[in-house]
Order: sequence, then structure tokens, then C-alpha cells
Amino acid sequence: MFGIPGKAAVTLTPLAVRQIARLMEKDGRQGLRIGVKKGGCAGMEYTMDYVSEVNPLDEIVEQDGARVMIAPMAQMFLIGTEIDYEVDLLHAGFKFRNPNVSEACGCGESIKFKDASAA
Repeated sequence: MFGIPGKAAVTLTPLAVRQIARLMEKDGRQGLRIGVKKGGCAGMEYTMDYVSEVNPLDEIVEQDGARVMIAPMAQMFLIGTEIDYEVDLLHAGFKFRNPNVSEACGCGESIKFKDASAA
């Protein structure tokens, strides 16, 4: 919908691909849907949900057996984002490297987008 022809809206690192493919194997899931919603101290938060049925309006990104669907209202905020999966001593989870983010809260769970009104 908002993508650049011939270029994926988001990219996945090898660790993210591996984790998403693992999650897809459970219960025959079709992939993960990524979105954004209002919330958190910076104003917006990422959402991730299992997908059992593909929405025809979703932007679908497939990479090496992993499938991510981008919710229609989130597409303009996620273009150019790299999704990684990081594991350290205290935490394991998906990490979004999004060029459209202007600031994030200290906990890293909430973001603010660059000139969201213009987007």
C-alpha cells in the first residue's frame, strides 16, 4: 500500500527470521502481524500478534520462510524498519530499528514518530 515497488517494507535479520519461523510452526500460524497503537510515555507502541488468517489489506513480507504482515494503519510508520531478535542475559525479544522514530522512552517500549501528522 505505502511500499516502494521492488523493495520490502521491512527487513528481517537472520535471528528474527529464525524466531518468526519457529513461532509460525506452532499451531499452523500464517505469520506475525505488526502494527502500532497509541500508548506508552512517548505516545505510540509496536504491536505483534499471531496471524491465523491473512488480511488482504496487510503488506506481506516474506523472507527465508518467515512471514510478517504489516497492518494497514501501520504501514506508513514502518517503511524502512529492520526487525531483529536479540537475546542477552536478562531479556529476549524483537528489536525494531526504525528510521521513522524521532524519540523513544527510557524503557524502549514506546516511541514517537517523526512528524506523524505529515505522514
